[in-house]
Amino acid sequence: MKQPRLMQIDRVLVAEIEVSNRLRPVSEAGVESIIASINETGVMKDAIHLRQKKGGKLVLIAGGHRLEAAKRLGWSEIEAKVWADVTDDWAQLLEIDDNIAGAELSPLDTAVFLAARKRVYEKLHPETVAKTGAALAAKRWDATDTMSAAFATATAEKFGMSDRHVRRLIAAGSSLDPRDVALLRKAPKPVTLKDLNEIAKIGETIERYDVVEALAEGRAKSAADARRQRIALTSESPVEDTVEAAFKALVKAWSRAPMAAKKRFLLEHAQGVSEAQAKEGPPPDTPSFTSRRGAA
Repeated sequence: MKQPRLMQIDRVLVAEIEVSNRLRPVSEAGVESIIASINETGVMKDAIHLRQKKGGKLVLIAGGHRLEAAKRLGWSEIEAKVWADVTDDWAQLLEIDDNIAGAELSPLDTAVFLAARKRVYEKLHPETVAKTGAALAAKRWDATDTMSAAFATATAEKFGMSDRHVRRLIAAGSSLDPRDVALLRKAPKPVTLKDLNEIAKIGETIERYDVVEALAEGRAKSAADARRQRIALTSESPVEDTVEAAFKALVKAWSRAPMAAKKRFLLEHAQGVSEAQAKEGPPPDTPSFTSRRGAA
């Protein structure tokens, strides 16, 4: 496989850059921060990274916030590093590392980026992934954690985090699908690492969806609170209507009784039925027991 090749570092036309399939949308705060820095210093500190595909099309790899800032400032050109012979995995890894190293990420975005980085890293370095037997056990941090120790160590060193912190973030990010991430980004209260760890514990997809929706809609103050609300809601049994229950029992017994038993019941309990009708009144359009009996 060819190694990525840096073709040039030069200014390119902003209008010719294609942006698609980003791991996260640009944040307003991030773009405004870059614009403020440019207005103060007169320069953009770092070049963006582009991928030149066959036919010459330029696709953004890293620098979404910088590109957006340039557009808002009305720049026609921007400094860029243009790469050739780039694979999708390599491009995604560069995007992830650029975001983790150069931006203030929320716990949600950090978890999503690190989970994606683990997937790409192990795809590019399959030797770091233990698959079976003693090798797998040796690379586990504990009995339930199957992440690559080599990846965690490399990532922790690269970004100045502890192995434990990296593992917790990856577990949280790996538990979310794109739908979850999109909803959690809309939550009125920022999602915390504690929330993400709680979501990572959920084994059932439907429960995870319910908890994520509760956070996104502001119906729960935390993931743990959303889980408690869900348990309380599903465990509540409706208050039984004793009259309705008794009525259903009578109907069931009547439907199962032989005709001889029904006739005997009518003869022996005619007075009681009539008294009940007189006291409560018959349902609308329902003939009285005595009239039915007479008609019979």
